[in-house]
Order: sequence, then structure tokens, then C-alpha cells
Amino acid sequence: MNIHEYQAKALLRSYGMPVPEGRAAATTDEAVTAARALGAPVTVVKAQIHAGGRGAGHFAGRPEGKGGVRLARSIEEVSEAADAMLGEVLVTLQTGPAGRLVRTLYVESGCDIARELYLSLLVDRSTGRLVIVASPDGGMEIEHVAAATPERIFKESIDPARGLCDYQSRGLAVRLGLKGREIRAFQNVVRAAYDAFTDLDAAIVEINPLVVTGAGDLLALDAKMSFDENALFRHPEVAKLRDENEEDPREREAAEYGLAYVGLDGNIGCMVNGAGLAMATMDIIKMEGEEPANFLDVGGGASKERVAAAFRILIGDPKVRGILVNIFGGIMRCDVIAEAIIAASHETGLNVPLVVRLAGTNVERGKALLAESGLTIIPADDLGDAARKIVTAVRNAGA
Repeated sequence: MNIHEYQAKALLRSYGMPVPEGRAAATTDEAVTAARALGAPVTVVKAQIHAGGRGAGHFAGRPEGKGGVRLARSIEEVSEAADAMLGEVLVTLQTGPAGRLVRTLYVESGCDIARELYLSLLVDRSTGRLVIVASPDGGMEIEHVAAATPERIFKESIDPARGLCDYQSRGLAVRLGLKGREIRAFQNVVRAAYDAFTDLDAAIVEINPLVVTGAGDLLALDAKMSFDENALFRHPEVAKLRDENEEDPREREAAEYGLAYVGLDGNIGCMVNGAGLAMATMDIIKMEGEEPANFLDVGGGASKERVAAAFRILIGDPKVRGILVNIFGGIMRCDVIAEAIIAASHETGLNVPLVVRLAGTNVERGKALLAESGLTIIPADDLGDAARKIVTAVRNAGA
């Protein structure tokens, strides 16, 4: 689960993270009131969407215009910036061409920036440990920095039995070129990020940029936090921060039924049980020259209702030109899958090619039900056969 910048900063501030003063605003009047209350000579007005690259982005219909982060040196400029952003669609590299509608702004005091650094905490899947990532090249796309100048990416892996040690953050500070009291300030920043990460079951805490001011102070000028949804039951205060407007409606519906669904940009819908089998199914579709429209794992013991819901989600995606169902019935029975597919097909008025590969428990009964359904369903013997058939059917339908 992702949250907005202003929410992340509020959480991090509670752990001792130094952040500029700021207020959220949902209207131009609220933005002006916030700017007056801050009383700063320079105010920053930031669009709040769940995507990076806001400053470098543009608003739909205005590709050459200003982005979603703007400096204002007067109340009038704050008002103009708010009017120009609220209710408009911001397009960034991370949103794709569809962009995101701006519903909230964050009005923040400006600061004197001497240097921009990068700092994040995340789980290194190769070691299963929390790792601190830092770079002297803050404010830039860290992926670009890592690819072009990997020697400027510094890492410290944290032993879960010992936790964060002072020498680790101190060593990173020296490698970043910090001196004097900046080193102690950096240690405090890392400690705040670490405590927030571990206490709140975060998946990532990213500060980019972490700035050194002209006075030698450190400030988190931007903040991103993402959380492990499986742990949200322990953190109702975090769960309340969810903004459903920023989430894919298909993914929201899938979550209501306990389905693992991620929307993609392809044209072949996939319904599979088991994450590994789902990944293999996506891979083989790509090997056949087409793109999967989603990752969808219905789970090992899904009910008829859950499978039917999954099928409806696939049909509801306008990009889907064909559906591949790939089920290995262990705990799950193939006849239950067949019944759910038949019911959902009749309910939704299925009008795209459907290839079904079933194997395992009650497979013959499942195949018989599909054959007797009166639906145009293409059976497949194995995964490779299924992928070839759905790709061929999609291409023939589009010819």
C-alpha cells in the first residue's frame, strides 16, 4: 500500500525525521490559507499523486507546460499554481500516458538547498535483509544513477539480530562527503527512517532528495513510503491513509475477494492458481509474441465465487482480447473451476476467445462440464499448447 508524500512526512516526523513545514490542501482557498499560515518567503506547491517524477511531468493537454511541483514567491502565485493543478491530470514517466488526477496539493515552506542526497531503506530479496541505499546524487532517477555510475550507490546491509548500528550510518555519511555536525544529523535521519520502517512494517522508505541546507541542516524534501499489506491489520492508523482514488479499480475489486491481481498493459487476460504457475504462464505468452494483460493468482483453495469474480475482472478490462485459464487442481477442484467459468461467461456475455487448460483433481468432470456448456471454449492439453492457441485466436480475431 502506497501513501502520499504529505502522509509519509507526517509519519516520519513522528519518528524524528526533519521535514519542512507544510499543509495539505484540497482547494485553492485551502492552499492560500496554508501558504499564509506558513509565512515563508518561498512556498512550494506540490501535486499529490502516487507516482514519482512529478516535477518533470506535465499536465494532460499541456506537454510543454509546468509540472506538478512549483515554486511560489507570493500568495498570488500560490493561488495560480493551485488553480492550474487541482482537478487536472498529471502525466509522469511513472503514471504512463493516462496520468493521474490531482485531487490534493501539499503546500510547503521552501528552503535554502546546498546539496541533494538520496536515501532509502528497503528489503534486499537476495539476502532477506533490510538494506540502506544512499547516493550523493539525490534528486535524480536512482535507476539512472545505478546504471550509469554504480560506484556512486552506497549500501549497508543490516543484520536483523543486531539492528542498525551507529557505525553504519556514520560510515555512509562520510562516504557521502558529509562533515562535522552534518554527520550526526545524517545519523539521526537514518535512525528515524529505520525506526519507522521496522515499527510500521514498511516495504520501502525513500527520501529523495534529502537536502543539506546552506546552514548545514538536513531536511527530507520529499518522502515516499510503501507498506506490506499483509501487516496492515497491525497498523490501523496506517491503513486509514489508503487513498482508493489512486489505486487501480480492478486491483481494489480483486483485493475484496482475496485475489492477487496486478494489471499490466498486454491484451491476453490470465487466470491461474499459484504465483509460480502464474509467472510461468505470463512468460510463455511473451515467448509466443504477445503480452499478458495481468498477473492473477486465484489461490490454491479458491471458491466458486472467487473464481467467478476473477473472471469478471478479466472481462471488464477493455484491453483484453482473449483469456487463458491455466489451473492445476490440487486443493482446488477442476469441476469447481469449470462451473465458475461457465457461470461468469453467461453473466458477462463473454465475447473474446477463451482457452482453458485444466489438470489435476476432477479434471475429467471439469472438462465435461465445459464441453456441455454450449460456450465456445478452446481446450488445451498443456501450458505450451494453451499459450499457442490463445495467441493464435487473438491474432485471428484481430485480423
